[in-house]
Amino acid sequence: MSTLTFSIIQTNLVWESPEENRSVLESKIESIPSGTEIIILPEMFTTAFSMNPTLHAETMEGETLQWMSRISQQKKSIIVGSLMISEHEQCFNRLIWMQPNGVYYTYDKRHLFSIAGEDEHYAAGNKRLITQVKGWKICPQICYDLRFPVWNRLSHADEYDLLLFVANWPSKRSLAWKTLLQARAIENQCYVIGVNRVGSDEQGNEYSGDSSIIDPLGDILYSKSDIEEIFTTTLSLDYVSKTRNKLPFSKDKDDFLIL
Repeated sequence: MSTLTFSIIQTNLVWESPEENRSVLESKIESIPSGTEIIILPEMFTTAFSMNPTLHAETMEGETLQWMSRISQQKKSIIVGSLMISEHEQCFNRLIWMQPNGVYYTYDKRHLFSIAGEDEHYAAGNKRLITQVKGWKICPQICYDLRFPVWNRLSHADEYDLLLFVANWPSKRSLAWKTLLQARAIENQCYVIGVNRVGSDEQGNEYSGDSSIIDPLGDILYSKSDIEEIFTTTLSLDYVSKTRNKLPFSKDKDDFLIL
């Protein structure tokens, strides 16, 4: 039986202050017990949900990537979160999956939040990322991607075992956040982890967190609102297999192709 131990960090973020956010997060990460294999930070964890990438975007050789690599090595844990990245004369809301050996993988947010003008400042990604850890297959995505089930949908039964969402999802739409996280777990018979921020930003948005962990049947294993918290838990891959074998809904699914 393969298990993974996750620590999620539900935190406030300082507006457009990468150095301060890294410092606060480093202190929080230091308090996480050894043995945690994956540490998850919110979306745009260095700046909050800012539309100023020309001022604050970093390169893939920048300070935050170096910081993630250092922390990952020190904690012997994978570190996951998104930030503004500038590359090839474009900017991306890019998730970094940083491993202790210094090897990293990336996912660029596919669905840009046009209501806030995200599509005017960032380029959209076009490829999902599925990483593998101890036999687990994990598909990390970013915030608004949660609303689009075709992008999240399993194409075959064992494509991934866990969907992971990092977010800056405002409290006025918290019902949608919580409902959609459950829906993604139920329809894909997988674990879902959603990590959101708390506090408020310079645009007047309030964030209630509601970071959640949901099992393949849609049962809520953890959910917390309105406070900063670090939560650590261990999940079982065997439970995903048992659920899918007992209730093999995927064999009756519709086929589709994303172009």
